[in-house]
Amino acid sequence: MAEVSIKNLTRRPYASRSIFVAIATHVLPHWDISLVFIGPTRARAMNAQLRGKTYIPNVLSYAAGKENGEICICLQEAERQAPMYGMNTRAFVLYLFIHGLLHLKGWAHGVTMERCERKLATKFAASGTRIPIYVTTNRNRHRHRHIPSKNGRRRGTLR
Repeated sequence: MAEVSIKNLTRRPYASRSIFVAIATHVLPHWDISLVFIGPTRARAMNAQLRGKTYIPNVLSYAAGKENGEICICLQEAERQAPMYGMNTRAFVLYLFIHGLLHLKGWAHGVTMERCERKLATKFAASGTRIPIYVTTNRNRHRHRHIPSKNGRRRGTLR
């Protein structure tokens, strides 16, 4: 069974610990996961330090050992982005936690990861949380917008 320790550095509420433990045990059994809820200032600073990026991320995850990992979720950013993904805040936070776990597992962004995220989010959705059928956290949503011609070259673009 996975161990999940939760630390909330914000004043915002979050889902109960039991749902996070159930998800972590399913995705990464025997791992010790540290889940930290952070504000936008700390999220931006961590993103700059760990990834060299200047924006506020909704979730950051990194391995802290062989079977240890940390997932940081910016609750304010998650609250702001949840309607864009058609979810309430609680469902989106669970979705971001799943996203972080899959990154710790070694998965990269893509269709397979998104499919697995939807499947797990639907499986572990608590009563009252709404998970839409199609959700993507991948920012590169339009990577296949060209129509190839017979020789494989770009013929035109979809609008």
